[in-house]
Amino acid sequence: MNDMPQKDGVLARVARRGGRADRSALGSWFWDIDWMLLILTLFLIAIGLVAVAAASPATAQRYSDATHKMAPLYYFWRQLGWVGVSLPVLVIVSMLPADRARRLALIGCAGFLVCLMLVPLVGVTVNGARRWLGVGISQFQPSEFLKPCFIVAIAWLLSMKGKEGISTTVLTLLTGGLTALTAALLMLQPDFGQTVVFCIVWVALLLISGISPKFILALAGAGVAGIAAAYLFYSTARTRIDAFLFPGSTDAADHFQTNAARATLTAGGWLGTGPGGGQMKFRLPEAHTDYIFSVIGEEFGLIACAIVAVIFLAIVVRVFVKLLDEQDDFRMLAAAGLAIQFGVQALISMAVNTGLAPSKGMTMPFISYGGSSMIALSVGMGLLLAFTRRNPFVSRSPYVVKWSGE
Repeated sequence: MNDMPQKDGVLARVARRGGRADRSALGSWFWDIDWMLLILTLFLIAIGLVAVAAASPATAQRYSDATHKMAPLYYFWRQLGWVGVSLPVLVIVSMLPADRARRLALIGCAGFLVCLMLVPLVGVTVNGARRWLGVGISQFQPSEFLKPCFIVAIAWLLSMKGKEGISTTVLTLLTGGLTALTAALLMLQPDFGQTVVFCIVWVALLLISGISPKFILALAGAGVAGIAAAYLFYSTARTRIDAFLFPGSTDAADHFQTNAARATLTAGGWLGTGPGGGQMKFRLPEAHTDYIFSVIGEEFGLIACAIVAVIFLAIVVRVFVKLLDEQDDFRMLAAAGLAIQFGVQALISMAVNTGLAPSKGMTMPFISYGGSSMIALSVGMGLLLAFTRRNPFVSRSPYVVKWSGE
């Protein structure tokens, strides 16, 4: 008789929780997912659609020719289609258990690394860079898909520190070799911006995993040496750096782009010219991709730009706050790495648009136009949601665990 009130109380709590006892795949996803993180991501995707619609007329006019006149919203409708493909991918990946998500990412890392090796041999050249592989009538960019898989692979390797006698030095050399191989393949394309992102994420994960201060200093020295070597022996990096630091001494193309981006960004003032009212955007070479942040500034104002920046910051902060009590090394490193990649890519894109960094051809996550970028980012965010999933009801309510097992 004494057990009945306790059981009745448990059943009442289950009823009040609205079905959290449902442990089906969909039920687990619904209650375990970080809804705040998902909602912030959906906000970015919605903002991206509006921004692409604003930039589409300028891009359609630039790339139309005498025989083929693009519709003003051509790129918007294509982006809407990519969003329709990407959202189910994001949800499906986020529903995977952590071990399956890791396995998927490791297989993807091997597969897309092979694809990256094929790019210099059979890749498609666009705007002077060979970064795409053609598949039938479409193309995809292997480096975009490699990013989230690479991060998970590095996190998995670093999480093995101390296990089965594996030393930190061995893991550092192994992950460093993988990063160096990836960077070399990216520099052949050339893609200096993506190379920077991969290297920053690797260094950040090393720091989070707890490497020694001496090795940190060694990495800092290697970084300075790498930048110097890139300037001396890598013509693309030298051109971009010279155009940024010494605009009068080099070809003015890159300097024109950053000047045009900054002028477009500030043309609308605090509140913008309104949708469709921007004129400076027609001067931008890649208004729908690299410089879409400037289009947002012109048509929706600097306040809108600040809101976009705050959303990116909120996503990164949200992930790191959730990781404060994470006990699993792999999940902590993987989620942290994915969040850092997301934030660094957004930061570089905003820095280029504001003239604080040289032009790098870096898209803004979920905002810029692009099928490869949108689908790959959805995979990455799906992995991030999978690695940050929690069920506080089960973990904090031993009565329910006991009762459900009876």
